[in-house]
Amino acid sequence: MTTSAVHTPRGPVTRKDVARYAGVSTAVVSYVVNGGPKKVAPATEAKVQEAIRILGYRPNAAARALKMGSNQTLGLVIPDSSNPFWALLGHAVEVAAAERGYALLLTNSDNNLDSERRHIRNLADRQVDGVVLASVMFEPDLLELFGTEIRSVLLNHASVAPGFNSVGVDLEAGARLAVEHLIGHGHTTIGLAMGITADNEADGREEGWQRALEAAGLPVGPLARGGFDRPGGYAAGQRLLAADNRPTAIFASSDMQAIGLLRAIREAGLSVPDDIAVASFDGSIEAEYSWPALTTVEQPVWEMAEAAVSALVGENRNEPPQHRVFPTQLRIRQSCGCP
Repeated sequence: MTTSAVHTPRGPVTRKDVARYAGVSTAVVSYVVNGGPKKVAPATEAKVQEAIRILGYRPNAAARALKMGSNQTLGLVIPDSSNPFWALLGHAVEVAAAERGYALLLTNSDNNLDSERRHIRNLADRQVDGVVLASVMFEPDLLELFGTEIRSVLLNHASVAPGFNSVGVDLEAGARLAVEHLIGHGHTTIGLAMGITADNEADGREEGWQRALEAAGLPVGPLARGGFDRPGGYAAGQRLLAADNRPTAIFASSDMQAIGLLRAIREAGLSVPDDIAVASFDGSIEAEYSWPALTTVEQPVWEMAEAAVSALVGENRNEPPQHRVFPTQLRIRQSCGCP
């Protein structure tokens, strides 16, 4: 019987329908759909793919997950998907997962610890194959992850987390790069707009700022804390500009803070970099297109995402947990005073 004589079935198309249409067994259809385990002759595979296309067959993901012990899905929890840095990092994780045949469920904690915990539980209930957590805490509460018994990795994490894979950058070293560059421009009073984490733990960026100043024999400048976002930077900028020892340069702990800081400086009738130089941290696309363009410490987002996904589902996933630290790079633009 030729395929043209076969009528398209009514209702949901099954694997049996595809096999009947292509004139093969259901096992052969499974091999084609799953990419194995047995090889299928090219001509036979072409017939099966043609039958799938004509009939509009879609494999039952739930049944496939039950059979294979995997639903080919990873979960990602990030603090703020509206922040361009986190948006880029989420996209990079999605690409790395897709390259390995995994879909990604992205959740947004809104910088809230309770929301973060709830998302972890929900992802565990959906039986994802792994969770990538970018926590709102500098030292995250890992009890929730321990309880899920699901493979997990901490992303954008600065220190060793016993029992977990973690991926991050050396925040202190990156901050020192930026502050030392500002010192090189002749600035002796350098302020810090520092973000606030949910656990109020000391951040390596603050330590790097302080140690760079101490190493240069300079006094620690004024410090203002606020959110890692634009409003946080704006409010921190207003306080820094009102300080008795108003800084001639400011290091912001995120690009989004620096964007808010630029507005505060502008509203005060001052200019960047002539009156106040600015450098920031993250290396997001916003930094390149602000005015003036921001000198920023760039995090290797794509490499970090690749390492995180590889730790979950890569060839080395069964190795002992490790903490991977990636170097940062100072992207020099106009906000610091460089031409």
